[in-house]
Amino acid sequence: MKGKLQNVRSPLAKRLSEIGEMVMRPIKALSSNQRFWLGFAVLCVVTTLLIHNPWWRAGDPGYRVDDIARETIVAPADINYVDEEATEREREALRESVIPVFAIEQGRAEEAVQNFRSAWELLQRSQENGSSANRANSNAGSSNKWPGAGGEDIGNIFAARKFSTNELDAVTRVLRESASGDIYGDQDAVYLQSEIEVIDRRRPTDSRRVQNPAATMTSVTEARERLVSGLSQIRSLSPKEVDAFKAAMSPLIQPSIIYDASATGMARNNAAKNVPPVTVSLKRGETVVSAGYRITPEIMSKLTAIRNYTSETRQLNRFIGLLMLISSLFWAAWKYIEHRGIVPRLALSEQKTFALFGFIVLVQAMLLAVFFRLAEFTASQNIRPPLNDPTLWSFAVPFAFGSLLMTLLADRRTALFTGLFIALLAGFMAPKGLEFAVYTAIASSVAVYGIGRYRNRQTITIAGALIGLTCAMAAIALIAYTQQPFILNTIMLAVACGLASGIITAAFTAVFMPICESMFGILTDVKLLELSNADLPVLGQLAMRAPGTNQHSHAVGQLAEEACRVVGGNALLARIGALYHDIGKSAAPEHFVENQLGKNPHDKLKPVQSAKIIISHVTYGMKLAREMGLPQRIIDFIPQHHGTRTLHYFLKKAQAEARDADEISENDFRYPGPKPQFREAAIMMIADSCEAAARSLAEPTPENIRFIVTKIIDAIVSDDQLDECDLTLRELTQIREAMIRSLVAIYHTRVDYPGYNPPTTGSFRVSDIEIDSEERGMKYKNPADVPVSPGGEIEDEAFEQKIRAKQQTAVSGD
Repeated sequence: MKGKLQNVRSPLAKRLSEIGEMVMRPIKALSSNQRFWLGFAVLCVVTTLLIHNPWWRAGDPGYRVDDIARETIVAPADINYVDEEATEREREALRESVIPVFAIEQGRAEEAVQNFRSAWELLQRSQENGSSANRANSNAGSSNKWPGAGGEDIGNIFAARKFSTNELDAVTRVLRESASGDIYGDQDAVYLQSEIEVIDRRRPTDSRRVQNPAATMTSVTEARERLVSGLSQIRSLSPKEVDAFKAAMSPLIQPSIIYDASATGMARNNAAKNVPPVTVSLKRGETVVSAGYRITPEIMSKLTAIRNYTSETRQLNRFIGLLMLISSLFWAAWKYIEHRGIVPRLALSEQKTFALFGFIVLVQAMLLAVFFRLAEFTASQNIRPPLNDPTLWSFAVPFAFGSLLMTLLADRRTALFTGLFIALLAGFMAPKGLEFAVYTAIASSVAVYGIGRYRNRQTITIAGALIGLTCAMAAIALIAYTQQPFILNTIMLAVACGLASGIITAAFTAVFMPICESMFGILTDVKLLELSNADLPVLGQLAMRAPGTNQHSHAVGQLAEEACRVVGGNALLARIGALYHDIGKSAAPEHFVENQLGKNPHDKLKPVQSAKIIISHVTYGMKLAREMGLPQRIIDFIPQHHGTRTLHYFLKKAQAEARDADEISENDFRYPGPKPQFREAAIMMIADSCEAAARSLAEPTPENIRFIVTKIIDAIVSDDQLDECDLTLRELTQIREAMIRSLVAIYHTRVDYPGYNPPTTGSFRVSDIEIDSEERGMKYKNPADVPVSPGGEIEDEAFEQKIRAKQQTAVSGD
C-alpha cells in the first residue's frame, strides 16, 4: 500500500517540481541585481496591499445608531450621496400606507338561491322519472342522489317527504338573507383592520372607501352560522332536515368582497415610484459628528455616505499614492542597510540583510492587518463599553514583533530602525494613526534595548514580559492623552491587552526565530551554544580518536575568542568555529603531530602522499560538516583557516628527493582555500598557527611567545592570506597583543616551591624537560627553530623521527 501511495504521489510531486522550475527559470535568468529589484518591487506592492487593498469590499463603518462617537469625523470631500437604504425605507413606508383593494361581486345571494333551486328541480325530476319508469328496478334508489353541493346522500332526506311551497320559500328566503350583504373570506380578515377600498370589476372607476370594514362586513363563517340559525327557526323542519339543508346551502354562501392582491400591489408600486431619492450632501471639511456625541439615524446616513465615498471613489488613486510612499520608505531602508557599516553578528551581504528586513516587515504587516481586523470584529460583537471600543482591543496587537526578532537575529541599530519603520506602517493601518505610531515606537524601543544578548531561549520570554509591561503602561498613558475618563473597566481592559501584546509578541518571535535562522543562514548565540555541546557525535568522535586535535581546538577557540573581543568580532562564533575547524583530522588522526606519541607515519610516506593526507583533512572535514548539517558559516572555518598556503617543508622535501625539482607541482602541496573571507576566519588562521607554535616551545616565555607570534602574523600577511577579509593593520596589532597575552596566561612559568630542589642529571636539570607520558610533538629551545612556513603554517609532521630525536636531545643538553 505504501508503495502504491508513493507511485501515486510521485507524478504529482514531479509535476509540481516541473511547474516550479518553469516559474523560476525566467527569474534565474535575471542577474542578481535584477532579481533584487524585482523582489523590492514585489515587497512594496504586497506591503501596500496589506495596508490598503482597493479590491476589498469596505467593511462596517464601526458605528451603529445610538453609539457614542469615539472621535471627531470630518467629510474628506464634497459628497453627494444617494442613500438607498433611507430611500427604500421611505418607499416601504409609503407602500404600507396604501390601503388594501377589494373587489366586489354583485348578485352573490341570487346566484346562491338560483343554484339551490336548480339542484332542487333536478332532484324532483329525477324522482319523477325514476318512479314512473323503474319502480320495480332494484336500482331505483339512484334517483334520490342530490346533484348539488353537500353530498349525494342528503337527496334521500329530501326525498323522504314532499316539502310544501311555503317551506321551500322559507328556506330560500333564509339562504338569500344569509348570502346577502358584504361578505369577506376568513383568510382576508388581516386586511380589514383599518380602511379598505372597494371596487366593482365591472365598473373599475366606481370605487368606495370603507372605514372599519371588520365591523360593517360579515365573514363567510358568520354568514353560514346565520344560515343555520334561520333554518332552525322554520318549525316544520326536523333537525335532520335542517342539517341536510345546511349541508346543501352552506357551500353556496361565498364571499362577495374579495382581496385583490394584484390591484393592491400595483397601487403600492405606483405610490413608491413617486418617492424622490433621499440625498445626503456634505461639504469638504464639514464636521459630521464630534467625539462624545450620540450617533443619530441622520448622522449614520452621513457616515454611510463617507464610507461609500472612501470605498468606491478614488481607491486606485489612494493605492498608487500609498504605493509611492511605501516604496520611498523601503528605498530609505535599503540605503540605511547599505551604508550602516559592518555588523559583526550578522554575516550577511547588504542585499540578504535587506531581504531579512523585508521578510520581517512583511510578516509584521500581515500580523497588523489580521489583528486590527480581529480587534474590529471583537468590538463589533459587543454592545457594552468599553468592550465595544476597537481602539482598546488594538493594544493587544504584537507591534514589537519585528524589532524583537531583528534584535535577536542582527544588531540593535538595525532593529531600532525596523521598529521605527513598523511604527510608520502602524500609523497607516491603526484606527488612531499618531497614537499607535507612538505606541509602536515605545514597544519597539523596549524590545531593542530592554534585553541582553540572546544566550538562552528564556530571553524571548523575558523580553515578552518586559514588552507586555511597557505596553500596559503606554496604553494607560494614551488613554490619559486622549482625555478618556479613568474607568476601572477601561483601565483593566487596556492593561490586559497591553500584557497580551507582550505575550503574543514572544510567541510569534519564538515561531519565526528558527524559520529566519534557516532561511537566511543566521547563527544566533543560542544556535552556536547548541553546537558547542560536547555530546554531539562529531565532537565526541574527535575527542576519542584525536584527543590532541580536540585539545588543540579548545585552545585555539580560547585564543580566537579573546582576539575577537578586542577587535569587535563575534567571539562566540570564533570559539564554536574552532571546535569544528579540524574535525577532518578524525579520519587519520595519527598523521598529525598533536596526536602522535613517538612514531611519525610520514617517515614511511612520500612527501606528495603526506601532503595529500594532510590537505584531505580539509575536504573531508567539509564533507563531514555538510553531512551533519552544520551551518555554512561554521563550515567556512574549515577551508579558510588554512587559506591557500602551501605545505612548504613537504614541498621542499619532495623537490629535494626528485631528480628534477621542476617535476614537482606546487598545487599538489597547496590547500584548496579560499583565503579567509571574514575576520573571524582570519583570526582563526592566526590562532591556529600561534597555538601550535607556542605548544612547540620548550620555554614558552613571554619573549619567546612574542617572537613566534610576531613571526607567524608577519608570514601570513606577507603571503597575502588576509587580502580578502576586512582586517586593518591596527586590528592586526590588537590581535597580536591579545594572542600574546592569552598564550602567556596559558603557558605561564611554574612557581618554585621553597624547600624543594629538583634532582639533576649530568649538566642539566630534569626540570628543563617537561616529563609527560602523553607528550606529543617536538619541543624547540630556540623559537627561531620552530618550523614556520612562509605562509605561517607549523609543519612538525614534515620532520622525520630521527631528526626529532636530535632536536629533543639538543633541548635536553642545553
